[in-house]
Parts: sequence; C-alpha cells; structure tokens
Amino acid sequence: MSVSYKPVIWNRAKMIYDAVLLAGIVIYILVFLKLGPVLSPALRDTDLPTQRMRAFGSLALLLLTIILSIGPLARLDTRFMPLLYNRRHFGVMTAIVAATHAYYVLGWYFSYSPTPQLTALFTSNTSFTSIVGFPFELFGILALVILAVLAVTSHDFWLSFLTPPLWKAIHMSVYLAYAAVILHVALGALIDRRDLALGLLSVGGLALLCTLHLLAGRRESSADAAASPNAPDAPWIAVGDLAEIAEGRAIIGAAPGGERIAVFRSKGGLSAVSNVCSHQNGPIGEGKVVLGFITCPWHGYQYRLEDGCSPPPFRERIRKYRVQLQGSTVLVDPEPLPLGTKLTAFPIPVEFMPAAPKKEGLPDAQTR
Repeated sequence: MSVSYKPVIWNRAKMIYDAVLLAGIVIYILVFLKLGPVLSPALRDTDLPTQRMRAFGSLALLLLTIILSIGPLARLDTRFMPLLYNRRHFGVMTAIVAATHAYYVLGWYFSYSPTPQLTALFTSNTSFTSIVGFPFELFGILALVILAVLAVTSHDFWLSFLTPPLWKAIHMSVYLAYAAVILHVALGALIDRRDLALGLLSVGGLALLCTLHLLAGRRESSADAAASPNAPDAPWIAVGDLAEIAEGRAIIGAAPGGERIAVFRSKGGLSAVSNVCSHQNGPIGEGKVVLGFITCPWHGYQYRLEDGCSPPPFRERIRKYRVQLQGSTVLVDPEPLPLGTKLTAFPIPVEFMPAAPKKEGLPDAQTR
C-alpha cells in the first residue's frame, strides 16, 4: 500500500520475483537459440533472425499461458499464492517479450519495403476469404495492443483512477489477448510449417487452461452451495460452525444474491466483512488477522475489524455485516452496513472458548 503513487515500490519479495522471472526468460531464449536447431527440424534450416522471432513469439505464448494458469491454480492450491502477488510484473514482462517478437518481425520482413513498415504489415496480406493465407498478423497485432494497454495500466494509479470494477473489467481482456495469440499461431506458424513443439504448446496450453478454470469454477460453486444452505428469503444465513474457524482466520459464506461474506475469529469475538478486497477484489476471507488487522492474502491490504476501514493514512474500505451465534452455528445478516460503520465484534460465549492449558506439576485447584 502507498499514500503517493510511485513508479515501483520495491521490496525483497518483488526483487526475487523479478529476478527469477528475468532469469527464466534469458535461459529460455538461450536454450531456444542454441539447442532448438539441434533438437527441432523446424528450426534446423532457418536463419538466425527467424529463430529469434520464433524464440520470442513462443516465449510470449508460454508466459501468457502461465499467467492465466496462476489464478485457478491459486484457487485450487494455496501453495501457488506467491505467484499471484506480483502477477502484474509477469504481465508487463510478457508485453515486452511480445513487443520484441513484433520488432524482429517488422525488421526482418519489411525492412526493404517501399512503403512504411506498419502500412506494409496491414496491406501485404488481404486474403480474408481463405483459411490458408488468412491475414493472421491482425490477430497478433490485436494481442499486442491489448497486452500493451494492460501493461501501461498495471500500476495502482490506474486502479484508483479507473475504480477497481472498471480496472478489473479492462484487465479481463487478457483472455481476448490469449485467444488472439492462439489464432495468430494457428493460422500462421502451424499452417505454414510442421512444428510439434509449438503445436503442443498451443493445443496443450489451451487444454490445460480450460481444465484448470473448469476445476476452479466447480470448486467455487460447490463452496458457495455448501456455505449457505438457507432459503433465499431467510433473514440470516448460516455460514458454518464456530469450531471451523481458527483463531485469526475466517470461514466464508454466500448471501442469496451471491455476495461472499467472511467471518473472522479474533480475540474472543466474531467480525463479518465483505470477502472482496477493495484493491483488486482479492479474497479477504483467505487471509488472516495480522496485528489486529484483516490482511488480504493477495497484496497485503489491511482493514480494521471494527469498521472495515484501512488504518490511516490509507482510505480503502470494505463493508461490515452483523453476526451472531445460534448454538455453535455462525449466522450473518446478508444486508451490509453502510461503509465505515463501527460494529463491536460479537462476543464468543465462554463455553465455546478453548480451555486454558494446565501448568505441569500443579493440581487443578492451583492452576491459574
């Protein structure tokens, strides 16, 4: 979190993340250029400029596939969460790699064109009525433009300026960019030549993404159905049993309208808040209470338990909900309170509090 907008707020985690990412990119390019011609017949008889184009083009596709895999993987297994924290760095690097591929393409195929390079790119192929020979370049240009827009607007300044819902909607166009890349490759490189590795990367990556998103979606739908068994017209919703909530953690329920609510247990009380972080709609309920603040697991944005507001000087807020117990069942009022409303945590009865540990060597009467 930052009060003023700065180009980059570096910390150790981001440096390690970027260093590993850069090292992986360099290693991929070197391996592709050195071992690719030895292992792949598709590269063996090509010149170095063409190999460079294919190296950066295939790398852009690989990076984009990984980016779109991180989200569902993090939903399926929390061990992938560290990849999610700085995924925007991943996206910016992918845009740079894709732009490098386009730079080599323009420099090699249109260097001696009598017309400007971009004009020649758009007008050299107009076979729109044929699959073989279709101007696949247009799909590549569309993908590059989308990636460039996402990279430029990746900073939190644009997130605040555009508002999180609009920013998120714009950045969902990464799926359109991926579809354009797949069409670019399928109508271009895969038709033009037999390249088993590129075919596996394209078809296999697409199949992997579809499978991961279906599994993650099925899991989320099952969690919603299990979390809120009440009828749609029930005044309060049951989100689970008190025993399911560990200290400093939360359980998540779903209101009849689909809004997710996280109920945290901290210092003998229960507090219910929206499960959506105001930063990037991260899952608040998968975070924990750190030093008295609910902390989002994605980027560390924090909110007070009593009113859902970030500590000064920060201004982010999330909605609060009323909560109560019926026996050991946790109930939540699905109607949110106005933003910033203070609400004392619902006290957990003594019979549901964990027993104090006994001191070794002392009888029960002397245990304090």
